[in-house]
Amino acid sequence: MLRSLHMKLVLIMVLLVVCLMTIAGAFLTSSINRFYLNEFYSQMVKVFQDTAFVRDLTIQTEGESDGGLAIEQVLRAYMGVLGVDGNNRNYYVLDGETLTYLAGSDDEAGRELEITPNLLIARNEDREGSESDPTTGYMDLAIPIQRGGHDYIIYILDGQDNLRQLNSEIFRFIIQALFFGLVISVLLSFLLSRTMVNPIRALTRGTRQVAEGDFSHEIQVESHDEIGILTGTFNDMAGQLKTTLEEVENERTKLSTLFLHMTDGVVAFDREGTVIHSNPAAEEMLDQAIPVGGPIRYFDLFGEIVSLEKVLNLEGDCLESEMVQGERSLLLLLAPFDREKQAGVLVVVHDVTQQVKNETMRREFVANVSHELRTPLTNIRSYAETLMETPDLPEEMSQSFLGIILGESDRMTHIVQDLLTLSRFDSGYHQLTLTLFPFGALLRDSRKAVRLAAEQQGHSLELIGDQNLPNIRADRERILQVIMNILSNAIKYTPDGGRIVMTAGWQEERVWLEVSDNGIGIPKGDRERIFERFYRVDKARSRESGGTGLGLSIAQEIVLRHEGTLSLVEKDGPGTTVRMELKIGGPEG
Repeated sequence: MLRSLHMKLVLIMVLLVVCLMTIAGAFLTSSINRFYLNEFYSQMVKVFQDTAFVRDLTIQTEGESDGGLAIEQVLRAYMGVLGVDGNNRNYYVLDGETLTYLAGSDDEAGRELEITPNLLIARNEDREGSESDPTTGYMDLAIPIQRGGHDYIIYILDGQDNLRQLNSEIFRFIIQALFFGLVISVLLSFLLSRTMVNPIRALTRGTRQVAEGDFSHEIQVESHDEIGILTGTFNDMAGQLKTTLEEVENERTKLSTLFLHMTDGVVAFDREGTVIHSNPAAEEMLDQAIPVGGPIRYFDLFGEIVSLEKVLNLEGDCLESEMVQGERSLLLLLAPFDREKQAGVLVVVHDVTQQVKNETMRREFVANVSHELRTPLTNIRSYAETLMETPDLPEEMSQSFLGIILGESDRMTHIVQDLLTLSRFDSGYHQLTLTLFPFGALLRDSRKAVRLAAEQQGHSLELIGDQNLPNIRADRERILQVIMNILSNAIKYTPDGGRIVMTAGWQEERVWLEVSDNGIGIPKGDRERIFERFYRVDKARSRESGGTGLGLSIAQEIVLRHEGTLSLVEKDGPGTTVRMELKIGGPEG
């Protein structure tokens, strides 16, 4: 019964009335209590600030023998102003040291007075005790005064009987109002629920008819509120549902169009292995026509890889397999659709040729690293074992062996450092330190750095066009590393007595540098791979000269991160020309 909308509305209305009356009663009671408390202390402050009243209380008259009685007579004269009625509110005159009752408006109550915090404040601190506490059930005020050299305390006590009576009346009024409010709320909730529930019931009947496939029934709209809007919306929905179902076929057509333009191949087979769908991407990857319902069946395409029965009975999400078609490497994802009925199989074909090439390059890279490190390790071990097994070697030969060991160690260190640099570039952790510096000065510094090495091999090293070059924004140390690598290669692979020329210039927003030599050059078959990692034209000669095959790869990475280019220039005659171009303004971002 409580699950019906009708009863829920009734309960909501009842709870609403009860909550409102409870809050109103609590607020009203609290406000009255606060008003009585503030009114009491305001009245007392006003009276005790009266100069004439205070003078009558504190100045002793001639022949006065009892100060407490004299104070009581003054207070009696001001009973009306103090609001003392001798019943609910009374005054008492107490001894200032012992708090003994001396006189007052109620002798019986005065002799049994309770020592309150305000009395203690007036006696111990010699100041007015006016601390209010709404929870005590009374209001009091203790005023310390001195008369005729004696200390007295005037104590005003209000028992709040009037306040309690008023609160009782308010509570009785709230209970009566709550009763009538509940009666009215129940009646109104019944009326309101009927207004709301009847349209909802009609709407429920309409939804059942729509669920049964009857879209012609229209519910009558009896109101213009939210339920009326909902009813009208439902009528519109029922009318459009039939149209929507008709549009499903159009969506299937759109889906077929999507399959036609997918980059991945898709081939669907029924449970007999007959093709029921295929897209052009699949025909291109498999390099043959796959007509729907034609002679090409599942066995002809994928039967040798995975049987149709195995895919139909597959319990997991899908089955992965690989195949090679011509020069393509293909990844197959096979899965059944409508598993319960085993309606057929769907095969998605991914072209992973590039991924396979990348994996092959990775394996070659690992093999190259292993090979490059194995050679110096073998040499180090061989010479170290010789030194250990032959302690009486001549000093000159021992020093030679140690020099070879140190050289091979340096070679290994260079390989590891170069690999670490490339790894940082690949992972994106390496950040460029961009500064503004003169490009011409950088070229002169690089020429000075390698001039001695060039002269030792009898090379001439020229620098042309370094004047009037603009300042560029780049990582100076990294660009210097690139130039030094190019110059070192030119010096290393040019026979003694060769000629190396550095030519620089700038145009529009780019500066360029070309390093040309008349050395051994690079064969045409090796030019496309010269910037690959560990690739060397003459491996034996490169190792003899201490090369690792990583220098140009690092230089290429540095220039690319500056959004520049590093390339070989076609030239007539012997030798090699390497060209580097950089943006004057540096890389964006």
